Amino acid sequence: MFIELTDHLRCPADHDESYLVLLPDRVEDRSVRTGQLGCPVCGRTFAVVDGVLDVGGAPELPATGPGPGAEALTALAGLSGPGGYLVVVGAPGRDWRELAERNPGVGLVLVNPPTAVGDEPGMSVLRGAVLPLKSRTMRGAILGEGFGSDAGWIGEATRVVLPGLRVVGQGPDPAPEQVDLMASAAGLWVGTPRR
Repeated sequence: MFIELTDHLRCPADHDESYLVLLPDRVEDRSVRTGQLGCPVCGRTFAVVDGVLDVGGAPELPATGPGPGAEALTALAGLSGPGGYLVVVGAPGRDWRELAERNPGVGLVLVNPPTAVGDEPGMSVLRGAVLPLKSRTMRGAILGEGFGSDAGWIGEATRVVLPGLRVVGQGPDPAPEQVDLMASAAGLWVGTPRR
């Protein structure tokens, strides 16, 4: 897990949004390989093991086909220029290398990617039932199959994305009270968070 990402993490517990305090045991090339993150509000702790932060409750991944591909997802996410973070939830995380190539200088936060995807330079892996990220801090979010059709995950994605920036989902069109839809076709949608 990229050490600078800790500035954007929050406790997933149901209380006012709070930062997490990092106690690293081993850091290699700015990547936290092992350590603990703790919440000063509720006292919960979360382990970083092999570079992966697990806050608990990660859902089973649905079986998916090849998906839309990094080129289409990058175009829909609409990022221009380096900096910040792009959240990728579910199966599209398997294409992280292509996403990184198409979005140079943008950090990738892979949430619940396929189990074969582990922490590597250029991206961070998180697992959990929610996005343990502070509100309005990410440059964009991509929700893979099973997540892009779930109102809870759409709500999480719209919460973490900066105002006016995009959420991309794989699935049917989201509810209009969650997303101002820009376009949808062939099982993909893109829009901005409804505020």
